[in-house]
Amino acid sequence: MGLNAALAPRRLFPADNPWNQPVDTAQVDPNSDAIVAAIGSAKALHPDFGASYNGGPFGIPYVVVGAMQAKAAVSFDYADESDPGPYPIPVGAPIEGGAGSSGDRHVLIIDRDAWKLYELYAAYPQPDGTWHAGSGAVFDLNSNVPRPAGWTSADAAGLPILPGLVRYDEVAAGVIPHALRFTVARTRRAYLPPARHWASSDVSALRPPMGMRVRLKAGYDISAFPASAKVVLTALKKYGMMVADNGSDWFVSGVADGRWIDGEINSLKQVRGSDFEVVRMAGVVVP
Repeated sequence: MGLNAALAPRRLFPADNPWNQPVDTAQVDPNSDAIVAAIGSAKALHPDFGASYNGGPFGIPYVVVGAMQAKAAVSFDYADESDPGPYPIPVGAPIEGGAGSSGDRHVLIIDRDAWKLYELYAAYPQPDGTWHAGSGAVFDLNSNVPRPAGWTSADAAGLPILPGLVRYDEVAAGVIPHALRFTVARTRRAYLPPARHWASSDVSALRPPMGMRVRLKAGYDISAFPASAKVVLTALKKYGMMVADNGSDWFVSGVADGRWIDGEINSLKQVRGSDFEVVRMAGVVVP
């Protein structure tokens, strides 16, 4: 198993993990309309993944390894909030944006035998075989124990990345059984569990805290969409998507995979911000 290997039928994290909990019957937040408007009611949902951009797939890749994978030492810019190595990074591990990228450069690794998820942000291989990264996190996929309060991860919200990605294998199977990950341009200086970290100085209650979840409105008609897009939209109705990082508004994250049919995935751009509602928030942490 290797790059973008199918993980199904194994579900990332236990069934009662927040990522895997439906929110289709949850209450709507009293400030939903105002928060959605602040993000952009007329702005389009944007799939930040696909098969072809600048000559290849785009999105966030991942790689699956086994117990025999050698581990590499990793140093961190934010070592005080990163899980120490070593990390089981294979030679040629896929980096978000490619080896020459100056972007987020996420590296995501699943150890299928230990059932652990290793994630790095701003990851750079070093000549001596070690790696240097901005931050890193290790998640036990059999556990619901979150990161320490206030800690980042390889994502600004302190969340794992891979569980929130649109993955080709799930779309092909016809069901995405978990929430998705998305970004907004301006977040609040606050976080909502399961998020653990904030990345803003804005204290406005109209800005979404990290971890805020939205869902596609139940009455939104998906009947005319291509089959692959319907799978994504159905998941957005049942599980919604969580604010995980600062970025472009309404950008939903997925795996870089050459098997995507971009024309089908791009049909998601018909959805507007006004088609979403904010799931009622309780327990927002304001540092």
